[in-house]
Amino acid sequence: MKKLILAYSGGLDTSYCVKYFTAEMGYEVHAVSVNTGGFTDQEIANNKEKALALGATSYTNIDAIATFYDTVVKYLIFGNVLKNNSYPLSVSAERIVQAIEIAKFAKAQNADAIAHGSTGAGNDQVRFDMTFQTIVPELEIITPIRDQTLSRKQEIDYLQSHGISWSWEKAQYSINQGLWGTSVGGAQTLTSHQTLPEDAYPSQLEASDSQTLKIGFTQGEPTSLNGKQGSPVEIIEQLEDIASKYAIGRGMHVGDTIIGIKGRVGFEAAAPIIILEAHRTLEKHTLSKWQLQHKENIALWYGTHLHEGLYLEPVMRDFEAFLQSSQNTVTGEVEVVLHPYRFEVVGITSDYDLMQSKVASYGEENQGWTAAEAKGFIKILGNQSRIIANQNK
Repeated sequence: MKKLILAYSGGLDTSYCVKYFTAEMGYEVHAVSVNTGGFTDQEIANNKEKALALGATSYTNIDAIATFYDTVVKYLIFGNVLKNNSYPLSVSAERIVQAIEIAKFAKAQNADAIAHGSTGAGNDQVRFDMTFQTIVPELEIITPIRDQTLSRKQEIDYLQSHGISWSWEKAQYSINQGLWGTSVGGAQTLTSHQTLPEDAYPSQLEASDSQTLKIGFTQGEPTSLNGKQGSPVEIIEQLEDIASKYAIGRGMHVGDTIIGIKGRVGFEAAAPIIILEAHRTLEKHTLSKWQLQHKENIALWYGTHLHEGLYLEPVMRDFEAFLQSSQNTVTGEVEVVLHPYRFEVVGITSDYDLMQSKVASYGEENQGWTAAEAKGFIKILGNQSRIIANQNK
């Protein structure tokens, strides 16, 4: 029997794939899921039970939370990346890491084919296919749901015909949870004028009193919360646990999909949104004017290429090298106050704070230049505008 590696989520589409590959195509199916922060131990156990019941030879869950942070999330923080100035790329960032881990697994297992359950109507088909084509170009990529243009009813009917009569009632809201945020899809996100109701979000408002936090950064990475040190993953998880109770970080993202149509999704990402704003504020104090300007442009392209499935493009490593270098002085603590549904950044403390320079105090006084030097500088700075205005009348 030929060996096939299937990107398995445990949902209807990938369940159909397991049965179809084993019953119709005679493959030895090895189901693989990748945990980038969204799986509980019970969900992993349930996935294994279902995959084996459907006919899979094995089920593997790869713990890639640390890998997800080290290879992607870290650079999203360095770049303060928000798609369309609102969305922290929660799902697209995860999919890239999941695809890479599954491709590596397939290579290590000497598989004959690799598969996923994406339809032909979304972004994930691009991310999975492009990653598989790059890492394991020798393997055939098989996508039954896309190739057969199957409806949910057709998939359910097929599974029932093979004795699988599980409940496949579609949830009212589609939720994808991970380390870097949660996406929420529903009937309202298919429209342009509706928003998700309060109960659609996994985290509900529980806290009413304001709370002050201090987030510590070391060379751009979150490394402490209220003075207690921890790994960046631990800090993100701890902050999410606290801030999600304030219903912070919710939003509706409207963006351009890879396949050329508009897409809309709800999200909640308390820790990512707070960390990005805190980090941005610390950078304003510790980076030069031109570092900030050029970094913003590079970060925009980094986030865009990541979203488009181009993570393995070599230019991404160049972007990462710049972003990493820019963080040498981004060390300090940022004070944040949480309120129901919102937060505010109060200020920062850092040994690299450029506002603490002894040369001058903005709008107040200076010790670094004379009045005559200021006048000369301003005159020369305005030369080009003055020449153009005079020549063009």
